[in-house]
Amino acid sequence: MNDPVSTAEQQPREEVVARLHPHSRVLFWPSVALVAVCAAGGYFGSWFELEWQNWVVRAAAVLLGVLLWLVPVLVWLGRRYVITTRRIVLRRGLFVRSRQELLHSRGYDLTVRKNAVQSLFRSGDVLVNTGLDRPVVLWDVPGADLVQATLHDLMEADATLVARRRRLDQSTPGQHGAEGGWPPARS
Repeated sequence: MNDPVSTAEQQPREEVVARLHPHSRVLFWPSVALVAVCAAGGYFGSWFELEWQNWVVRAAAVLLGVLLWLVPVLVWLGRRYVITTRRIVLRRGLFVRSRQELLHSRGYDLTVRKNAVQSLFRSGDVLVNTGLDRPVVLWDVPGADLVQATLHDLMEADATLVARRRRLDQSTPGQHGAEGGWPPARS
């Protein structure tokens, strides 16, 4: 008989393997822009004789700092990838969030794509082809080759677990017993 408690105990717990953001090098130019805007705002913030003009320069510096630094940082923070023992979870956005999950048991094809800069920093785009129209892309993840190898291992482990469950379900007699289900009643 299949006891619901025993089957729940047989299933391994889902554990987080990795939490990833895109590579942090994408914050280099926004940080350079912030330093330049702060330097220019400090230098030109009291350049003019009329005080309202100085306030306009300071306000423009704050606005440029928000647009050139804060917005890219928030976009970077809003893109997260979580790899667990059962699935990949892709989350995008801070205010308007979208979440996408890919189960390892469904199986998929993995490809790593790198440009010259990504190769230099050992990062890359991991394309997860699920058989749908477009592949799901984990953009610019650090250690892209390690992520690909880990996902391959997780898919293989999950496929082994699913095959073991199927064999166990086929070898375990049904709950119907002698009432006409499996196994057939003996006379």
